[in-house]
Amino acid sequence: MSMTRRERLAAALRGEPVDRPPVALWRHFPVDDQDPEQLAQSVAAFQAHYDWDFVKFTPSSSFCVEDWGCRAVYRGRPEGTSDYVARPVSVPADWRRIEPLDPYAGALGAHLAAIRRARELIDPDVPLLATIFSPISQAKNLIGDGMEIVHLRRHRSDLVYALEAITETTIRFVQAALAAGADGIFYAMQRCTADVISEAEYRDVCRPLDLRILEAVHAAQGETTFILLHLHGLYSYFDIAAEYPAQALNWHDRDTGPDLAEGARRFPGMVVGGLSQRDIVEGTPATIQTLARQAIDAMGGRRVCLSTGCVMPTTAPWGNIRALRAAVDR
Repeated sequence: MSMTRRERLAAALRGEPVDRPPVALWRHFPVDDQDPEQLAQSVAAFQAHYDWDFVKFTPSSSFCVEDWGCRAVYRGRPEGTSDYVARPVSVPADWRRIEPLDPYAGALGAHLAAIRRARELIDPDVPLLATIFSPISQAKNLIGDGMEIVHLRRHRSDLVYALEAITETTIRFVQAALAAGADGIFYAMQRCTADVISEAEYRDVCRPLDLRILEAVHAAQGETTFILLHLHGLYSYFDIAAEYPAQALNWHDRDTGPDLAEGARRFPGMVVGGLSQRDIVEGTPATIQTLARQAIDAMGGRRVCLSTGCVMPTTAPWGNIRALRAAVDR
C-alpha cells in the first residue's frame, strides 16, 4: 500500500500500520529567519530537497519576545541559534511591564506572514507545524542567565504576572498561526529539566500554563489536532510531558533516558527520534542507516518517526541527511 504523507502521519500517530515509518528533520535558517519571505523560501527549499513527512517551521527563538524588547543576533553557532544582546527584564519589577501583545503586529505579525507564505510554497499534503515556546521558555529569554528561576523562587508574584501575559499572547498567536495555515504546533519545553527547576515547581507554576496553550490548539483543531512536544535537556521530566494532551513527543533519546521503546511505553502517542545531533553531524551514511534501522526495529515499525532528539545542526553533512531520508524507503 502507498500512503500520502498525511495518511502516513495520521496512521503513525494512531499506532496503525504504515507503508513506511515517517521521517522528518528540521533546522534553523540563521539570517534568513530575520525576513519572512527568506525564511519561508528556505524552509520550502529544504522540504523540496529532502521530502520530509511534515515540516517543523523553525524561526529564531527571539520571534516571540522581540516585541517586548529582546534583540538577538547570529554569530555563527553551529545549531543556527542566535545570541541575545538586549533583554527587557533585569530586576523583578520589570516583569510587571510585560503585557499581552497583538499577534498580528510587529515580529509576531511578521512570523505569521512567514507561516502563511510557507504554506503557499509547500505541498498541501505536507503538514506544517508552527514552533511555539512554552511561557517559562520565553521568560528565560526575557531575562537571561537563569534568573527567571531565581525570581520564581524569590519574587514569584512578579514573574507570574508576566507568565500570564506571555500565556495569553501565546494562545492568541497559536490561534492566528493555525488560521494562517499551520496544521499544528511544535511545543518547545526548554525549562522542564531537573538541572533548572524542581519537578514540584514546574508542576505548580508551568504545567497549568502549558495545558492552557495545548487546550487552545485542541479547541481550534478538534479531531485533526497535531501537537508535537519537544523536551529539551538531558535531565528532563519525561513523565510531565507524557501526561500532556499531545500526539507526539520528541526528546534527547540517544543522550539520556528513556530510549524510544521505553518512552513509547510511558507516552501513548508517536515517539520522534532515534538519532542524536552528534550522530547526524559526526556519523556516516552507513552509521545513520544502522541507527535508523535499530530505531524502527525497536518500535516494530509503528508509532515512530525518525528524527534527531533536537534541532539538526546546520553543519550536518548532506549525505547523512540523505541517508536518513533513504533509510525509511529501504
